[in-house]
Amino acid sequence: MSQSRVRAVLGPTNTGKTHFALERMLAFETAVIGLPLRLLAREIYDRLVDLRGPSVVALVTGEERIVPPRTKYWVCTAEAMPRDNMVDCVVVDEVQLCADPERGHVFTDRVLHARGTKETLFLGSFTMRGPLKDLVPGIEFLSRERFSDLTYTGAKKISRLPARTAIVGFSTDSVYAIAELIRRQKGGAAVVMGALSPRTRNAQVDLYQNGDVDYLVATDAIGMGLNLDIDHVAFSGLSKFDGRKTRYLAPNELAQIAGRAGRYKTDGTFGVTAEAEPLDDALAQAIEQHRFTPIKRLQWRNSDLKFGTIETLIASLSAPSDDVLLAKAREADDHLTLQGLALLPDIRDRITGAPDVRLLWDVCQIPDFRKVSSAEHTALVSRLFAFLQEGAVPEDWLASRVAQVDNPQGDIDALSKRLAFIRTWTYVTQRRGWVENEATWRDETRAVEDRLSDALHAALTLRFVDRRTSVLMRRLKQKEALVAEVNDKGEVHVAEQFVGQLNGFRFQLDPSADATEAKTLRSAALAALQPAFALRAEKLYNAPDTEFDITDQGGLMWGDAAVGKLVKGLDILSPEASPFVDDEAGQDVIEKVKRRLAHFVERKITTAFEPLIALRDDEAVTGLAKGVGFRLVESLGVIPRSAIADDIKQLDQDARGLLRKHGIRFGQFTIFQQLMLKPAPTRLRLLLWALFEDMQEFPEAPPPGLVTIPEAISAPRGYYPRAGYRMAGSRAIRIDMLERLADLIRGQDVKAGFEATPDMLSITGMTLEQFADLMQGLGYKAERGERDKPVKPPVAEDAQPTDPEATTSNDSEAQSEGAPAKDDLADADTTPDPPVAETDPADLIEVFYTFTWDARPRSNPRRDQQQNRPKSKGKPKGQKPGSNSRSSGAAPQKKDKPIDPDNPFAALAALKNNG
Repeated sequence: MSQSRVRAVLGPTNTGKTHFALERMLAFETAVIGLPLRLLAREIYDRLVDLRGPSVVALVTGEERIVPPRTKYWVCTAEAMPRDNMVDCVVVDEVQLCADPERGHVFTDRVLHARGTKETLFLGSFTMRGPLKDLVPGIEFLSRERFSDLTYTGAKKISRLPARTAIVGFSTDSVYAIAELIRRQKGGAAVVMGALSPRTRNAQVDLYQNGDVDYLVATDAIGMGLNLDIDHVAFSGLSKFDGRKTRYLAPNELAQIAGRAGRYKTDGTFGVTAEAEPLDDALAQAIEQHRFTPIKRLQWRNSDLKFGTIETLIASLSAPSDDVLLAKAREADDHLTLQGLALLPDIRDRITGAPDVRLLWDVCQIPDFRKVSSAEHTALVSRLFAFLQEGAVPEDWLASRVAQVDNPQGDIDALSKRLAFIRTWTYVTQRRGWVENEATWRDETRAVEDRLSDALHAALTLRFVDRRTSVLMRRLKQKEALVAEVNDKGEVHVAEQFVGQLNGFRFQLDPSADATEAKTLRSAALAALQPAFALRAEKLYNAPDTEFDITDQGGLMWGDAAVGKLVKGLDILSPEASPFVDDEAGQDVIEKVKRRLAHFVERKITTAFEPLIALRDDEAVTGLAKGVGFRLVESLGVIPRSAIADDIKQLDQDARGLLRKHGIRFGQFTIFQQLMLKPAPTRLRLLLWALFEDMQEFPEAPPPGLVTIPEAISAPRGYYPRAGYRMAGSRAIRIDMLERLADLIRGQDVKAGFEATPDMLSITGMTLEQFADLMQGLGYKAERGERDKPVKPPVAEDAQPTDPEATTSNDSEAQSEGAPAKDDLADADTTPDPPVAETDPADLIEVFYTFTWDARPRSNPRRDQQQNRPKSKGKPKGQKPGSNSRSSGAAPQKKDKPIDPDNPFAALAALKNNG
């Protein structure tokens, strides 16, 4: 054995490593190969039987034992590899599993101790090069490159996955749910899981390989060398329960599974479903380029076991390694079972020496196929140990257990549970000396497993494959005609049955259609809709703009049909149109609809913001005026003065004149283009702003014509300026009316104090108390007072009432929700005083407010909390000097700074400076 050649063949999937190993095995008289899965062992066994015949090939797993008398080649799971067979060649596959926390110690033991007399081959990933070099003296390395490329394609919905796709789930429930979805949408899927018997698994794979279905739903069992014709692998998740906890898969584990895509010279792709987290770029590139972190330490468990007592056996199992490369493995299931049995008095009473301990350890090796509970598994092992101490498992007891599960009736869950039970009895009958008439019982348990396997295959096929749908899908794929009709109302019929409605350019399947036929009927209808799609696209392309509209949430409507939506573009004035068109309509239809919608959107925006676009494109506007114009265009015609206060101060009169020619008004509170306050531009401005800010829900424009509106607590930050309003107190006031109010205030003595005039109340449409609240929101102090009402002189009979138009302007706009009408106020002013004897003293008192400039706008606690910002206390962080957090107007200018001629408080500042 000292002259045995040891080689490691390392590389990613689809490099021909297994094929190379089988060639090397067959070059020797005897050989054994250890594999990670029972399913893979069955596949390799079948391949060797085809090459050398069944008389010289053995299959040994925990549940199968086919050993002909003339066996030369042994195919085994890693756990079942014979330890005492001297063969010429030994192969251990997937040696990177040495790092697996659950089974790694088994593979590490084979790497350390399994040797052929002439040659030993270790197959696996590049990540194992370091440990193999350090642990196996004289080992040679062969590198293998992948025959085809592997490319990451990102996330796709399951409904959009291409044919010949394997979708990977990491639990039985996940696999079944995905297979059910595939059945409804694609006609059917085959199911492959490690828990399936080889017979069921092979029958399911045949469904896929033969083309009866185009999709395979599997667990990570397909990652260990199963050779299938897969073009694409899609992960439905990136984490799994490993028996102890839920953890994310390591990059090399993902690569092992993704590598099933593409066979030999055919390139493959991999990605995730829409329900899974997309892979980050670094991880995707690592999988594509097969670059992973090298394995540093291997999982190890002492194989030099001591069988004197249970305690010495447990101690030897727990012994650490003196090699830093070998990490002590966590307690495996057999170790935990042994510890559980050691606590049972009945078991301890039965142990009389080392043979009993060795037998107990052998019984602990029975896998827990049933996964009911650890206590129940321990009880079963204890029972079997008692039987074996007395000689063998009683045939009548075994027969009753086998009979309990020999029932091919039931659903998938019931059949799967029975298969798990029969796997236990199959394992028992495969162990030498555990039962009498071993050959008979092996055949019996195998027959029961086959019956249950066939029944499970039938149940899986019945549930996850719709034969009729599958056939129709194949006919569609082969371009065989299916009868379908579309009437002038967009109703779609297949074989004279209503199957759905064509709304715009999207087909909606009839909700009452049979779920098993829905996907195929949709495919058939969409195939028949090709002419209808083309005709509708032509009609839409030639339709006038009056037939189109944009909803408040950015939807693009053609009549009553939603045909697209706005999506964020390069700048706020350049959104893009995303059409709602079924992919099956074809790229020509999609492009035609997209172009027409883009033309409509462009003209809509150009019309609504024509003054701004003219300003943007006016070459005569240069310098600082150009910068201010750009800010206005960027803000779609409305921007708080405080946001560009420094730029405004630096504008000379010529620059201001250029901007005024474009309708720009320099207000005390807001710089704006007057026409941009009309309802249509306001509605569109809010939509474009919300779209450009990536908002999930777009705020609606206030109803047109209102001077003030109540505060909306849920309004996003920046909403009011875009809506053409400014918050002041508990209400927001329209900015053009606010500027008219500022014009009236400009003539008042804001230092000494002033009272509200009828014109001020008329402009705002507010009561005196509401007006006081507004003024406080604008930075004024409002002091409430009371005084005697002035006695009105008698009104001559021929006197004419004051014309209300003389003190108001734009009255229809000034009226707001809940505000008193002007006529009511006029009536109150002109009504003659009642007789003194009947007058309530309170009626002789009038309330008034005196307003003085305070420069500290009243904070609104609810709004501050909603916007996650502190109440206004001085200047917030980053605020420019001379501005305040709510753009409520500038404070009086300081003496040493130039006076802005447009500043509404210029006169006040002059008075203050002179005083």
